[in-house]
Amino acid sequence: MAETINTLSVITIIISGLVLLLGVYLIKSGRREAHMKAMLTASTLATIFLVLYLTRLGLGYEKKYIGPNKGAYLLLLVSHIILAAANLPLALLALWNAWKGYLASGRNLGNIDAPAARSFFARHRLWVKWTVPVWLYVAVTGWIIYLLLHNYGEVTRGG
Repeated sequence: MAETINTLSVITIIISGLVLLLGVYLIKSGRREAHMKAMLTASTLATIFLVLYLTRLGLGYEKKYIGPNKGAYLLLLVSHIILAAANLPLALLALWNAWKGYLASGRNLGNIDAPAARSFFARHRLWVKWTVPVWLYVAVTGWIIYLLLHNYGEVTRGG
């Protein structure tokens, strides 16, 4: 069961990263509503990933890296873990400000420059300048770690 959960978690985070890239493209092309839907989808998939990942760990299923160049692997893993932990509050702040701006705009994305909404969307843009690169780094390094563990991992089962 844990292996199935592991596979599902990988699928959700891969799709989440791809939808994140789609969301960035959509906002850069001025498609605000599609951007909002993409980002909510990416966030939902990332949340599902986190639940599946924690469930897998709770079941005691883990892989230990036994491949070459363990130092480089550990550096990648540590940077991934630190930035993954930082990404959650960054993403929540970005989403919170977007939501507050959306409400202040009268739930009309064509009205984001309304005085009541402007400050929330300005903060949203500030937060995403940090959130998107961190999220992408975490997603890509997570995929790399998965592939490394798939090829050079040894399953360990805890209590």
